Parts: sequence; C-alpha cells; structure tokens
Amino acid sequence: MVDLASEMAELLHALGPSPGAEGRVVQFVAASAGEGVSTVAREFARLASERSRRGVWLVELDVMSGEQYAAIAADPERYGFIGTASHASPDGTAFFSVEPPARRPDGLAFQNAPYLLAYAVGGRRFWVTRFRREALRIGQSVQITADPAYWNALRKFADYVVIDAPAASRSRAALAVAPFADANVLVVSADGRDTGAPAALKNAIEQAGGEFAGMVFNRAPAEPPSAIRAMLP
Repeated sequence: MVDLASEMAELLHALGPSPGAEGRVVQFVAASAGEGVSTVAREFARLASERSRRGVWLVELDVMSGEQYAAIAADPERYGFIGTASHASPDGTAFFSVEPPARRPDGLAFQNAPYLLAYAVGGRRFWVTRFRREALRIGQSVQITADPAYWNALRKFADYVVIDAPAASRSRAALAVAPFADANVLVVSADGRDTGAPAALKNAIEQAGGEFAGMVFNRAPAEPPSAIRAMLP
C-alpha cells in the first residue's frame, strides 16, 4: 500500500482547523474510476482521527459498495478493530432514499436512516459507515438526495465528516452532495493523460454550487501535467 501520510498531513494543514463549533465536511471524488479515491479518503480520515477531539466520520456515498468497511475490517493492524454497530444518524435524517419504501404492517413507510450503520474503529475517534444492503427487498433501489440535513446534523458531532464519492464518470452522486461540503477535493493520477476530465469535473462541482478545494495527486512519482497544475487554486 502506498503511504499517503505526508500528502494527507499537507491537506489537513491546508484545510485548517474547523472554523467554529461545527465540524468540516470534505468530499473526495475523481472524474474516472480507478484513481484511488477510496484509499485517499480512508487515509485522510485515519490521519485526521489521530488529531481529532470530537471524532472523524468516514461516509461511503456509494452505499452499495461497502468497500470502506471491508477494507478497514481487513486491516486491524493499521486501523484498529471494528466495534459494534450503532445508528449512523444523530437525528433520523439520511443522505439517501430507498425506493419504493418498504411498508410496515400498519401501512406506514419505513424510514431511510435505519438502513445506515456506523462502527467505531479502534481506540481512536474514528467511525465508518456501512449500508445494510441485506435489508433491501427485490425491486428496491437507493438514490442519493440533494439535501443538506444529514451533513448538517453529523457535523455537530465530528471534527471532520469525510465523504468517499463514486467516480463522476458513473454517478452524479458527488455533484448532488457537492454544495453541502465545505471542501471538494479531486483525486487525480498525476501520470494520467486525460486532463480534460478532471477540469470538466472541477467546473461541474463549481456550477453545482460546490467549493473546489484542490487536488490530491495519487500514485505520483513525478510532477503532474502542467494542464492539471494550472487548475489548482
């Protein structure tokens, strides 16, 4: 595994401490799959948790993946052991909707929030989410909602809420959430040749009302292309 400690320390320093009583929401996203977004988001959350007072939440926006929970569970030496499950919503809100909703015996729809669980990681103030895919019924699907309620609720209990977003090439989830993040960080392979896709994603994030905070160059043995460097704030 590539050690991203120095890059994540620089990013933490660049973002600075939370501006007030509420924590900061940071979304990581790439234009294309395979850029290493999940690894970068996980390492940022791990490092931030070591310096955190109120904790760090790692939220996987691609709820059907479960990659973050699986990766952390598979490497307790690096991250610590995963604890028991608890509710992942402090007030019953959710950043997704399950459609069509399941019905209770009284005819009322089940709420969305119970589909998402949170697990404490190790002895640090570090939490990772896992969506209960096993609770879905045949014919149900999950949609990411353009609503700030969940993120605003969660930031009251954490120093950082770290969002691992699916690649923009296969999902618009990151754009739906971008306006509610304090910082949207692009993950780019510095040796990549497609400079147009990251530039287009940066523009799309800003057009959606999101705050573009910069880039992380993953798997980068050399300087990134000049066209990519020019996009930095």
